[in-house]
Amino acid sequence: QVQLVESGGGLVQAGGSLRLSCAASGRTFSSTSMGWFRQAPGKEREFVAARTWNGRNTYYADSVKGRFTISSDDAKNTVYLQMNSLKPEDTAAYYCAAKGRLYYSGNYYKTDEYDYWGQGTQVTVSS
Repeated sequence: QVQLVESGGGLVQAGGSLRLSCAASGRTFSSTSMGWFRQAPGKEREFVAARTWNGRNTYYADSVKGRFTISSDDAKNTVYLQMNSLKPEDTAAYYCAAKGRLYYSGNYYKTDEYDYWGQGTQVTVSS
């Protein structure tokens, strides 16, 4: 059973930074493609960032490119999302997701490509 637990959300002023963490159990990140998504109230869940299983490729939504960075610590089985220069429009619940197939990249921005999801952590950016 794969479980993902996010942490690190909170309230921050515009221009500030936060680092989200996603700790996994039941699966090693080094064999799994991972993604971060977010969902604002009344909106659909949207892609934020992704990392292929071997860590060779990372992908970002245009809206966060240059401000957010996805990384991982295989020893801790944890994936991070470093968020800098935060804007009020970044306010959302952020979710970590993992693909079910091992050693598989595939599409990185579609929610139905991911089989496991965390419970989400709220990020609120004040203006």
